[in-house]
Amino acid sequence: MNSLRLRLAASFSPRAKLAYAHALQDDGEAVKAAAIFSALATDGIPEAQFRLGRAYLDGVGVPISLEEGARWMLAAAESGWVEAQLVYATLCVLGLPAKDESAPILQLSRKAAQPETTPDLHAALHWARIAANAGSPDARALCAYVQTSGPEDLRDLDQAFENYRLAADAGSAQGHLGYGLALLRQATEPAEQTLAARELKKAADAGLGTALYMMGELSGRGIGAPRDLAASAEYYRRAAEQNIVPAQSKYGMVCLNGYGVERDPDRAQSWLRKAALAGDMEAAALLGDIHARGGDLPPNYLEAAIWYLRAAETGHAAASRALGLLFLTGAGVHRDPVEAAKWFRLASERGSQAAGTDLGNLLLEGAGSETDGASLRARYEQAAHGGDLLGAFNYGVCLAQGVGVERNESAAADWMRRAADGVINAQYWYGRMLLEGRGVPTDLAAGRDWMRRAAEAGMVDAQVAYAQLLILGRGGAKDHAQAVSFYKSAAERGNVQAMFSMGAMYGGGHDIPEDRKTAQYWFLQAAERGNALAQLMIGRYFARGLSGLTDPVQARHWLERARAQGLSQAQAELARLGGARPAHDDGEAKAV
Repeated sequence: MNSLRLRLAASFSPRAKLAYAHALQDDGEAVKAAAIFSALATDGIPEAQFRLGRAYLDGVGVPISLEEGARWMLAAAESGWVEAQLVYATLCVLGLPAKDESAPILQLSRKAAQPETTPDLHAALHWARIAANAGSPDARALCAYVQTSGPEDLRDLDQAFENYRLAADAGSAQGHLGYGLALLRQATEPAEQTLAARELKKAADAGLGTALYMMGELSGRGIGAPRDLAASAEYYRRAAEQNIVPAQSKYGMVCLNGYGVERDPDRAQSWLRKAALAGDMEAAALLGDIHARGGDLPPNYLEAAIWYLRAAETGHAAASRALGLLFLTGAGVHRDPVEAAKWFRLASERGSQAAGTDLGNLLLEGAGSETDGASLRARYEQAAHGGDLLGAFNYGVCLAQGVGVERNESAAADWMRRAADGVINAQYWYGRMLLEGRGVPTDLAAGRDWMRRAAEAGMVDAQVAYAQLLILGRGGAKDHAQAVSFYKSAAERGNVQAMFSMGAMYGGGHDIPEDRKTAQYWFLQAAERGNALAQLMIGRYFARGLSGLTDPVQARHWLERARAQGLSQAQAELARLGGARPAHDDGEAKAV
């Protein structure tokens, strides 16, 4: 009966027709409702123009069309419909289709067109002001947004701040968001941060994704509110579900590390993937790290390379270097030093000093191009002349090795000396140059002193080199006990040469007490890491029981490994394995 009355009324008045169209829409008859809105809109009824524009924008009852939606929304705005003025202003911010008089009217494809759009912030501010003056708080917030983020001629930060405040006072969720962000930018005291957080929470409570993300940030850091990791995680989750990309990345990290939620690597990777695919390079780089280092699952270097590449292509320095390392080692990708050099160069240009070192090392080994070498040398030279000590060291290496420039050891030594006051590697290099007379007159005492400084600073190569000087007495007195101290430091940090030398020092024949059990321990450490001389010595130890334990099986194992590396002494030891020990051979080795 009510439906019949509506149909009868619709035949007599525009208001009744509008009511009937609304009723049809509520009943799911969107196509019929749109037809009535279209007829009324053509007759100039503002509400019908607004409803028809909304239908085209949402694709309800008519094909989705930004052009038609904007056209009818503008018609309603010009007729004074406040909601239409706000929506049209918003469309102007997001971008309107470019007018093309030559475009065909008929479109045969069923797929909705994706027209190119161009923002028009001047028009946006014009219509937002009209709607704001008509009493729309959201329109006032939109005015503030344009005055904050628009072109220079539209910017008015003081007026924007006031518009955000007025919109917030009127209950606009967008107003609370803008006002809260403005307060947060100006906050210098905890009380001011608290006020900002309160405004942002109101916007978050209204469900605004950006506000939810910001509350996740503030709650996680304890800014403007007590630090609450569980609340932070929940805010991130709600924002992530609204497709706020930074929130997806943060929620992924929260789930990965178990900050405020139960640790869930699978969920973490799911959210990180969404963020990465949406363009978040930090999420992509983190996915690369997850797959490269393994943990919950074995490493997957191919997957790591895919994500590192995505992050590297958007300018992520650390991901660029990581990708270079994969190409350098052939993990997950084909081994390609040239490709590695390319990514090291890009990472270096993006600020990674470690990548610059990696590239330099590759170039010294002959990889990379002449252009790479010249570019790297030019960058280091500029840094060196600018007073950067690390740049001075790297430039010195280029000069010493002829990378991107003609070899000049004299100039290299000069730059090394300048860098040596603050760069440990330069102390080592300059010490070597003095000891070897490269680019400078030979000065054993000074070379030894620079090597000592680098060794005491913890550089492993310098510790090994300085220990050798102490054993030989080059540039100063012999001191075998101190040499052992430096060898041990280097050996404990994985230097195989130092491990062998520790075995040799304790094996006898040096100015420290002999301790063949300790010697055997260090020979074994070096042998297991592939040192041929250590394999020979540990084979002798097991064959002859030099530390009190005889083990022919172990002896043969290590001697055969030493022989496979080309040591002729190992063949002789194998030949006499099980026989009498020659009187002249005391099993000693010399530290190297």
